[in-house]
Amino acid sequence: MFRINRRYALAALTAILCAVTAAWLALDHFVPAPPKKITIAAGSKGGAYEFYARKYRDILARNHVTLDIRSTQGSVENLALLENPKSGVSVGFVQGGISNSSHAPSVESLGRINYLAFFVFCRTGDPLSDLTQLKGRRVAIGPQSSGTNTVVTKILKTFGVTAQNATFLPLGGRNAVDALDEGKADVLIMGNVLEAPLIQNLLRDPGVRLVSLPRVKALARKFPFLTRLELPSGVVDFEKSIPDKDVTLIGTSSSLLVRGDLHPEIIGLLARALVEVNSEPGVFQQFGEFPTHNDPEYPMAEAARDFYKHGPSLLHRYLPFWLANYARRALAIMVTAIAILVPVFSYAPKLYLWILRRRILRLYRELRAIEHGLQPDLQQAQLATLQDDLDRIDRASAALPMRHSDLFFTLRIHIEQTRNRLRSALDVKNHQSA
Repeated sequence: MFRINRRYALAALTAILCAVTAAWLALDHFVPAPPKKITIAAGSKGGAYEFYARKYRDILARNHVTLDIRSTQGSVENLALLENPKSGVSVGFVQGGISNSSHAPSVESLGRINYLAFFVFCRTGDPLSDLTQLKGRRVAIGPQSSGTNTVVTKILKTFGVTAQNATFLPLGGRNAVDALDEGKADVLIMGNVLEAPLIQNLLRDPGVRLVSLPRVKALARKFPFLTRLELPSGVVDFEKSIPDKDVTLIGTSSSLLVRGDLHPEIIGLLARALVEVNSEPGVFQQFGEFPTHNDPEYPMAEAARDFYKHGPSLLHRYLPFWLANYARRALAIMVTAIAILVPVFSYAPKLYLWILRRRILRLYRELRAIEHGLQPDLQQAQLATLQDDLDRIDRASAALPMRHSDLFFTLRIHIEQTRNRLRSALDVKNHQSA
C-alpha cells in the first residue's frame, strides 16, 4: 500500500489546522455570538423607564439573556452613557426633544415606544390652572440630567417662567413627591407613564390635584416633539371618578436607543420585547401604535426595521433564541468550510499526483545509485547488498498506483534491466567461485 511521507503528512496537517483556524477567526469576527448579558440605562427608580425595563428583563430572561437595569438620573445621563463605549451600557431610554443623530451619531433607535406625559401636580386647594402662574413658586422639575428637566425647562421658558422668577428644584421620583407632601415644593412636574405606581398613587391621593393645562395644541405646534394628550374622566377609577373631569396634558414620546455596535440578534430580541410590551392599547395610544417603525430624531437599527417589517427569521420562528443562534452559527461554519474546502479538494488530486511523482523520482534516484554501483570488480557480498536494495525498490514501486503515473512503467522496465545485470554479475561470480 502506498504510504505518504511523514513530512508530507505533517505539511498537510498543518495546512488543515491553518484552514480551520482561519475559518474560526473569520467566523468569530464576521458572525460573533450574541452576548449573554447586556445593561440598560433606565432612569430613576419608580419611573416610567424602570417600569418598562422590568418587563423587557422578563422577556429576555426567557431567552437566556440577562438584562441588568442601571438606575440613572434620566434621559440626558442615559444618552451620555450610550455614547461612552466604556460605560458598559448598550441600551437606554431617551425621551423626545433631548437630542438627535447630529449630536449623538453613535446610537441607533428601535423606534418610539410610548407616550410620556408630563403630569403637573399641586396640592388640593391650590388654584393653579396655567403654567404662567408658576412664577415665584417652587417647582420640582426633575434632576438636571433627566429628560424631564430639559424639556420642562424649554416649556416653562415659553410661558415666561425661568430660574430667575421661579425656584426650580432638581428633584424627581419619590424625592419630588416627598418634597410636595412636606411643603418643600409647591408644584411637581413629572414625566412618566400613567401605569407607573408612583403616578397611580398621586392620582388617588386626596391631598394632591392633577392640573389640566390650556393652550397645549399651540405648544405642540411650537415644539414638534410635543403632543397633546387627554386623560378622560374616570379612566383611572370609574367608581371613584378619578380624575373627576377630563384633563389635558403635555406629552412627548420616548425612544429605546442602542449602541451602533450592539449584536443584531440582541437588537432583534429587544424589538420582539417592544412589540410584546408596547404594542398594547392604552389610555393615550391605540393598539399597535407602538413601537413605531421610524424615529424622527435618530436612525433606525437595521435589525429592528427588518423585524418590524418581516417578523422573526425562519430559525427564530421555530427554534428557541439560543438554539437559533447556534444553528445560525453552524450554518455559517458550514458555508465557510465549503468555501475553504472546495478549492482545497479541487487541488487535492494535483497535490496527490505531485507527491506520487516525487516518490517515483526518489525511487529512480535510488535505482540509478544501484546502476552506478554495478562495477566489474564487486565482490559477491557487495552484489548481494545491491540485490537487497533492488528488491526493496521493487516492493516500493509495486505499492504505487499504476494508473496515476506513466513514470511507473519506465521505472519497472529499469528495475528489470538492473535486475538482469545483477543476475548476470552474480552468475559470473558464482562461475568464478566454482
